[in-house]
Amino acid sequence: MNEVIKAMLERRSIRKFKPELPKKEDLEQIIETGLYAASAQGKQATMILAVTNKELRDKISRDNAAIWGKGDVDPFYGAPVILIVLGKKDWPNRVYDGSLVMGNLMLATHALGLGGIWIHRARQEFETEEYQKLLKDLGVEGEWEGIGHCAVGYIDGDIPAPVERKPNRVFWAE
Repeated sequence: MNEVIKAMLERRSIRKFKPELPKKEDLEQIIETGLYAASAQGKQATMILAVTNKELRDKISRDNAAIWGKGDVDPFYGAPVILIVLGKKDWPNRVYDGSLVMGNLMLATHALGLGGIWIHRARQEFETEEYQKLLKDLGVEGEWEGIGHCAVGYIDGDIPAPVERKPNRVFWAE
């Protein structure tokens, strides 16, 4: 079977991570795949904020849990790295383009033997002045909307079995 298709079929959302940071070289490869995701009109109007700083990662986790209404949990399941995908706020295809970036990040994570999971609520985080200031402090210009978080790390445990695919989801018009 083709290796890319195999990765697509075998990738799973991981919900338990070891605390060790993955190798920077692996993270750089994962990020590069996100930058190569297809984008409407080739605009490349997305960006990735790679969070490896534990203090900032933990703050984002607390804020995300508060938005979710679950203040006592870690929405990132202990993953030590959060790759946050953002789209230019004035680009109408930002959510679609950002979703393609997220897909690439998760596939690359799996292909490198790491675990990943898409976590929501990035939009709500980056609607706040605090997170807009974080971007400005990092030298990011313009207005950005949060699309999603790709939590990344070493898998702690077994890879989950695939969920059975629902029937009647493909119709051919031949």
